[in-house]
Amino acid sequence: MKGMKYIFLLAALLTLGACQRSQEERSHILKIYNWADYIDEEVLAEFPEWYKEQTGEDIEVIYQVFDINEIMLTKIERGHEDFDVVCPSEYIIERMMKKNILQPIDRNFGDTPDYIHLLAPYIQDELNKMSFDERKVTDYAVAYMWGTAGVLYNTDLVTEEEALTCESLWNPKFNNKILMKDSYRDCYGLAIIYANADRLAKGEVTVEQLMNDNSVEAIATAEEYLKKMKPNIAGWEADFGKEMMTKGKVWLNFTWSGDAVWAIEEAADVDVSLDYVVPIEGSNVWFDGWVIPKYARNVKAASYFINYMCRPDIAMRNMDAIGYVSAVATPEILETKIDTTLENFSDLSYFFGPEADSVQVDPVQYPDKKVIERCAVIRDFSKKEDLEKVLEMWSRVKGDNLNTGIVLIIFAVFGALFVWLVVSKVNKYRRMHQRTHNRKKRRVKK
Repeated sequence: MKGMKYIFLLAALLTLGACQRSQEERSHILKIYNWADYIDEEVLAEFPEWYKEQTGEDIEVIYQVFDINEIMLTKIERGHEDFDVVCPSEYIIERMMKKNILQPIDRNFGDTPDYIHLLAPYIQDELNKMSFDERKVTDYAVAYMWGTAGVLYNTDLVTEEEALTCESLWNPKFNNKILMKDSYRDCYGLAIIYANADRLAKGEVTVEQLMNDNSVEAIATAEEYLKKMKPNIAGWEADFGKEMMTKGKVWLNFTWSGDAVWAIEEAADVDVSLDYVVPIEGSNVWFDGWVIPKYARNVKAASYFINYMCRPDIAMRNMDAIGYVSAVATPEILETKIDTTLENFSDLSYFFGPEADSVQVDPVQYPDKKVIERCAVIRDFSKKEDLEKVLEMWSRVKGDNLNTGIVLIIFAVFGALFVWLVVSKVNKYRRMHQRTHNRKKRRVKK
């Protein structure tokens, strides 16, 4: 028995030693989970060197990407994945807060400057609208990029007046010529806004109230209008829309402003003219932000990485690489974005301060104050049963996207395949039976 005790003690010490080594190794690894094509690769590659300069510690970056908020959330909430820093959208940040699966961000960076305070107050205020239980969202999330949802359109085939109204997306003129973002919250909000355009014009309701209404009536309305739009929809896209627009395969794309910037620039290189507008009826303004999940195992490196991403020079490099707009608002960023060749002047006082009330910048990247005033932030449908109803509606909308003719063709193909398999089985059985019969005959002859 004494010997057994020593064996158990030795096993325990070996296990403890392995755990300690594992923890030590993990302290030199930073696991990042981000949207695809959403960072300058050189910025990412340079972080370990910067981190060592600040802390004296080595770090290895493990970088993974996702394309749907809910997939990311499932891996963390249910799979307990130990990502150290992730980049969800605003309504998912709110949901993660409510589920208590976020850690506060430690802003004690020693001798390293705190760059997080350089975020635009407008962004901070919008994020903190989601605060509850005396917990401020900005203690748990740092905004990364932001923008609007709107209509990217081919200027040779669609007029600005047509693109400016949601009505164009339901116009039979654009049958099979429209791409929609494969995002249930963006599409849901769009449908509700269009359905209530008259009430919005009269001031009876706000964009924010409509987009975040998950009543039975609102869900039914969204389903009705999205199904009415479907003859016009050439596809639901997560990332291929901008490419199809540059090739002229579709004429309109309800998309995010960052994708629009990329598409407009790429299209110009192949002599395709694209532009982007936010519907006059209203739309959503969105934010993605860095958070540290509950199961993170390198909180220190995660906090430093978030701070690093808020450095103005890093923010500008990321913007140039991906086309989206940083939440960092400093004079040097504004200066780099001013383009005196533009004819229009925009009021960006809400973002950069009163001195930016009339500046020449790309209105796709930095929308005018009047555009922002007709937009609102998407909030989380927090109750599970409400969310399930919306997702069921979304599934019905997308699930019956095939018309009757296509469905019949699919059934015919599967039917023919089934018949072929049955005939093949029968023929195989017959051949085997014939071979057996022949063998028996040969034996009899012998």
